[in-house]
Amino acid sequence: MGRSEQEKGYEALSPFELKNKLISMAQTHREKIMLNAGRGNPNWVAIAPREGFFQFGLFALSESQRSPHRSGLGTVAQKEGLSGRFRDYLAKNSALPGAAFLTEVFAYVCDVLKISGDDFLNEMVDAVLGDHYPTPDRMLEICEHIVHKYLEQEMFGGDASIGKFDLFATEGGTAAMDYIFTTLAENKIIHKGDKIAMGTPIFTPYIEIPRLNDYELVELEIKQDENSDWQYPDTEIEKLLDPAVKAFFLVNPSNPTSVSVQKRSLDKIAELVRERRKDLIILTDDVYGTFVNGFRSLAAAAPHNTILVYSFSKYFGATGWRLGVIGIHEDNILDRRIASLTRAEKEELHARYCTVELDPDHMKIIDRMVADSRSVALHHTAGLSTPQQVMMVMFALHCLMDRKGAYKSMAQDIVRKRFESLYTAVGVKAPDNEYDARYYTTIDIPGLAKARYGADFANYLVKNFEPIDFVWRLADEKSIVLMDGGGFDAPNMSVRVSLANLDDSAYINIGKGISELLEDYYNTWKSSNK
Repeated sequence: MGRSEQEKGYEALSPFELKNKLISMAQTHREKIMLNAGRGNPNWVAIAPREGFFQFGLFALSESQRSPHRSGLGTVAQKEGLSGRFRDYLAKNSALPGAAFLTEVFAYVCDVLKISGDDFLNEMVDAVLGDHYPTPDRMLEICEHIVHKYLEQEMFGGDASIGKFDLFATEGGTAAMDYIFTTLAENKIIHKGDKIAMGTPIFTPYIEIPRLNDYELVELEIKQDENSDWQYPDTEIEKLLDPAVKAFFLVNPSNPTSVSVQKRSLDKIAELVRERRKDLIILTDDVYGTFVNGFRSLAAAAPHNTILVYSFSKYFGATGWRLGVIGIHEDNILDRRIASLTRAEKEELHARYCTVELDPDHMKIIDRMVADSRSVALHHTAGLSTPQQVMMVMFALHCLMDRKGAYKSMAQDIVRKRFESLYTAVGVKAPDNEYDARYYTTIDIPGLAKARYGADFANYLVKNFEPIDFVWRLADEKSIVLMDGGGFDAPNMSVRVSLANLDDSAYINIGKGISELLEDYYNTWKSSNK
């Protein structure tokens, strides 16, 4: 089977599945070091909050052993006097990793957030020991309060006037999306055949989920303009005026283009929702928002219409922790939509949730998500594991206490330097865009070919090769693994490069590999035209 035939067979796969084939090809060259910039797993780890977490765990164990059942069997920690014992513990262990961080945490929680020290420690000690089911199951109360403060700072531009969002702690952002789609369908908010708008290019699973037979939704693309720094043109935003469009799903900053929605577009969408599409549902995945200074979520621009999904995974180097959160404003159109269902529909939903709620007719949609996350019948064991929630709190407090933004500057600087190194090695000027997160970048290979060698060569490239041929040959010949941009609804034969998961020097080699391979295509074309 020729290369073209093999490629056609793989083009139907998600780029995340194609990636596995590319990795296996890249690994066959034992004389070369494989450079896998396909998946966006960061290669940095936030140390201070982890030191705090593990040191706090040791304190919690000491509390559990104050009155042990047996040797090696602790008990539930006692709330009375916790604050004093915690201060004593930190004083005695002040030289140990995490002690200084926890001292600052405790002062911040008590003095700035005005939370009772004993209440905070009682919830955190029990949570980190993991000796009870999560209660409340949606999210522990103080955990929710602290994470809400973090979201206010990072997602809402510090604007507390937006109001309260109810939060549901989930096993990462992907679990959040799964729960959201399930609950929207179960509660008659979206139906098979409904039209939904999708901000493209976008994370491939978000293209694939609506097409599943569970949902069978009709997709309408709201396309970013590559020639306008990957922003949504007004003409695309105006597609949302169509009353048949039930919801607008987007990643902001986008994936794979890694650019956040500019302020004027946020304002336009907010005005559209406020004045002309009061019924429009917005679902925004804002995991990369912290990589853009001054970031503001659509959840802040249109709070009553928006479901916010945020994950701690990328910013803190914590993909393995699976820490995500769903946020829905306590006054939202989703609850109102359920309240306006027909009597028959309400009776059906009453029967679905009556085993977990005394008054299921007035059950908030976010609490329905919690129940649906465990197929309702297993609702009593719902909720993110409590030690995970403690880690979430440590990450949130790390940034809340960092008034100068030192951590944010470091994280952003890592990807910025790699971004610049990559483009320098490719041989083009790096895009300069204040809305660019630089966590990923998308390089339009036919566009690069046209700029470097002319339109005739670019047309030859597109007409004579399969869309995945460039990433295929990069893996096979250069041992470089990148994502196929076309699988994200980015331009065909574009490539997505993750700036997060390799050492800085690797991006120089990746850039050179892209440039050299393009030159190989050009030399072949030039030879055929002699």
